[in-house]
Amino acid sequence: MEPKFHAFMFPWFAFGHMIPFLHLANKLAEKGHRVTFLLPKKAQKQLEHHNLFPDSIVFHPLTVPHVNGLPAGAETTSDISISMDNFLSEAMDLTRDQVEAAVHASRPDLIFFDFAHWIPEVAKEHMIKSVSYIIISATAIAHLREPDTPLGVPPPGYPSTKVLCRENDAHAFITMPFFYERLYHQITTGFKKCDVIALRTCREMEGKFCDYVSHQYHKNVLLTGPMLPEPDTSKPLEEQHWNHFLSGFPPGSVIFCALGTQIVLEKDQFQELCLGMELTGLPFLLAVKPPRGSSTVQEGLPEGFEERVKGRGVVWGGWVQQPLILSHPSVGCFVNHCGPGTIWECLLSDCQMVLIPFFGDQVLFTRLLTEEFEVSVEVSREKTGWFSKESLRDAVKSVMDKDSDLGELVRSNHAKLKEILISPGLFAGYVDNFVEALTDLINVKKHD
Repeated sequence: MEPKFHAFMFPWFAFGHMIPFLHLANKLAEKGHRVTFLLPKKAQKQLEHHNLFPDSIVFHPLTVPHVNGLPAGAETTSDISISMDNFLSEAMDLTRDQVEAAVHASRPDLIFFDFAHWIPEVAKEHMIKSVSYIIISATAIAHLREPDTPLGVPPPGYPSTKVLCRENDAHAFITMPFFYERLYHQITTGFKKCDVIALRTCREMEGKFCDYVSHQYHKNVLLTGPMLPEPDTSKPLEEQHWNHFLSGFPPGSVIFCALGTQIVLEKDQFQELCLGMELTGLPFLLAVKPPRGSSTVQEGLPEGFEERVKGRGVVWGGWVQQPLILSHPSVGCFVNHCGPGTIWECLLSDCQMVLIPFFGDQVLFTRLLTEEFEVSVEVSREKTGWFSKESLRDAVKSVMDKDSDLGELVRSNHAKLKEILISPGLFAGYVDNFVEALTDLINVKKHD
């Protein structure tokens, strides 16, 4: 029987990072390993229901220090605007003493991290292994480059024949210049100093990018697969809100739009999004956060909008059961921001994909899906980053119209890719190989 190990996990203080780390923790715990999960105090209650093995996965809450510029009580990216991420990053670095004390007390075998680039130093001091686990796409990681490098210049030795960045994408890279500069430093420093790199992807999708990262940093790159949670069949789609609404439309006719937990649109762009959904003439469910300056989505809606779309369109500002909505037979198109977890969920569904990326990593993954795999359509933007209601309508119609050649192409390619991804044992095999590689890594340490 193989020896079991004890892993620490220390993800970036964002639910979009902590939840995938916890999915990985569940996979490790399922195989008998122990995990200590370091996280901000207030986040523990919101994550507890994702912990499927509470006897094996223990939460270790951290006190997030205050830094100038960070609102009082802010502990995760959900508590702040995106422009304040840099301050939260500073606060995370200041938890180092707490992390070191926990490592010293528990003596784990290895520690997973993403943005805390100083973790490898802590690990070496305590003679444990460090794993840089990055949940964004390998495509984006392969394109990491020094700040101020022109967008159109690919990294040296770049593995693709295509340059995935264009001038119109500048908005996605300059909205948070200080944070992206810090992010570049954090990830690349972590890669250089860690014992092994782990990426949340699979070779069938991003193999050449994974090989490139391995070559660039002279490190083994381990793949976990997409690391999606098991479907929760205990909670059916909320009857009151969505099942009744969606079931009133023909199969494959509804547009579902969701832009993730961090996207907060300006009011004029929010209204353009709503009007674009209206212009499609199709039924829709739009699940987004209220626009900037509004406390509810209803406050930001265009004049007369609710009356015009009554019965066929809903704008919702709260949480929705995204995987269950995607699997509803009436939903035929998913408009989203190309976040990595969202994309994996969509690839495993039968929905057509229309993408509106907002940040640099989302832009790069979007180009991979639209231009290389041809399984999706991107909403066109102006140089300012603005997308119009007409460009949104046109993108949706291009995949939803029955006579559309483009729609037929992406539907066919999506079906072929899905068939590969749902191959029996594919994802389980990634997890098995990943855990085996970690065990070997730890055994090497013990024999050094």
